[in-house]
Amino acid sequence: MDFELTDEQVMLRDTVRDLLARNYDSETRLKVTDTELGWSRDVWNQLAELGVLGLSFTEEDGGVGAGPVETMVVLEEIGRRLAPEPLLDAVLVPGGLVARVGSAEQRQRILPEVTGGTKLLAFAHAEPGVRWPSTELATTAVQQGDSWVLTGLKNPVPHGDSADELVVSAVLPTGGIGLFLVDAAGVQRKSYRTLDGQRGAQIEFDKVPGELLGDNIDAAEAVQVTIGHAQAALCAESIGAMEEALRLTTDYLKTRKQFGVTLSKFQTLTQRAANMYVSLELARSMSLYVNASLADGADAESLGHSASSVDAVVASRARLQVGRSARHIGQEAIQMHGGIGVTAEYPVSHYVARLTAIERTLGGGLEHLRVLSAQVGSYDLPEL
Repeated sequence: MDFELTDEQVMLRDTVRDLLARNYDSETRLKVTDTELGWSRDVWNQLAELGVLGLSFTEEDGGVGAGPVETMVVLEEIGRRLAPEPLLDAVLVPGGLVARVGSAEQRQRILPEVTGGTKLLAFAHAEPGVRWPSTELATTAVQQGDSWVLTGLKNPVPHGDSADELVVSAVLPTGGIGLFLVDAAGVQRKSYRTLDGQRGAQIEFDKVPGELLGDNIDAAEAVQVTIGHAQAALCAESIGAMEEALRLTTDYLKTRKQFGVTLSKFQTLTQRAANMYVSLELARSMSLYVNASLADGADAESLGHSASSVDAVVASRARLQVGRSARHIGQEAIQMHGGIGVTAEYPVSHYVARLTAIERTLGGGLEHLRVLSAQVGSYDLPEL
C-alpha cells in the first residue's frame, strides 16, 4: 500500500501551510484567540476561497468532492499551527449531517453558504451528564401541525457561540433521534472559553421552533457516521500538533545550555526525545489507519455499496493510541522545557492544552478502552 501523498495532495498541504504560516505565529495567535470571536474571519474567508471549506462535500452541494485524505491533510496543518478557525465544528460535523440527512432543497439552501464561508453551523448534540458513547438525550421535539418545537439543554456546543444556524438532535415522540435546523438567533446562549483557548456555548431550547432535517425520521445512524468522521479528523489534527510540539522540544534541546553545553548533549534527554518520536509515529500510523478506513468506505460508496463510514472499533483503536501518544509527547515536552513550558507566552503550553482538549473530546482513553474491551469476546482465539 502506498502511503505517500499525491502531487495534488502535497500542493494542498503546502498551500494551507503557507496560508496559516502567513497569518499565525505564536504572538498573533494569542491576540486572535483573545478577541471576542476567538478566530479570524479573514483567515476563514481565505480558506473558503481556496476551497478548503468545501473539501468534504460533493460538487452538487457546493463542494469540490475531495476524499478523506485531503481533509486529513488540511487538519494536520490546522493542528500544526493551532489555527483556531472552527473547520471541524462549524463545517465538517454539522455540514456533514446536512449533507447526509438533509433534503435536496435543504442542502442547496445551506451548504453553498457553508462552503463559501458566509454561514456558520454548529452541532448541538452533547448534554450535561451524558458521556460518550451514550446516545441518551433529554432534549425533546414535539410536532405542532406542520412544525416542530424543541425543549432541552445542550452543553457543550463547540463554537456554538458564533453559529448562525444550529443542527440540533432531539428525541422524537415515536422514539429515535431527529435532527432539526434551528435559527441560532432564537435560542438562549451562554458562551465561554475552553481550556485550549477555543469557544463553546451552553444553549437552552424553550419551545424553540425547528425545521426537521430531511425526510428520514430516525437519524441516529447518520449521527454515528458523522461522529466517526469527526474521530478521524481529531486524530489528524492531533498529529499536526504533536509534530510541532516535538519540533519545539528538539529545537529547545539544541539551543538551551546547562553546565556550559546544550541540553542535546545529555544522552538521557536525547533518548526521551527519541521516545517522543516513536509515540508520534505510532499515532501517525493509527491516523492513517482510520482515514484509510474512511477512504475504503468512500470507494465502496462510489461503486454502489454501503455508505462511507468508519467502524466504532476502528475509531476507538485510533483514538486510544493517538490519545496516549499525545499525553506522552505533551508531558515530555513540558518536562524538557522546564518552567518556561507552562507559561502562556511560550507556544508549547498551548499545544499541550489543545492535545489535552482533543483527548477528552468524543470520548477519553477510558471510554475508548471500554468500547474495545466490549469486543474482546467476538474475536477468534488462535489455535496452535
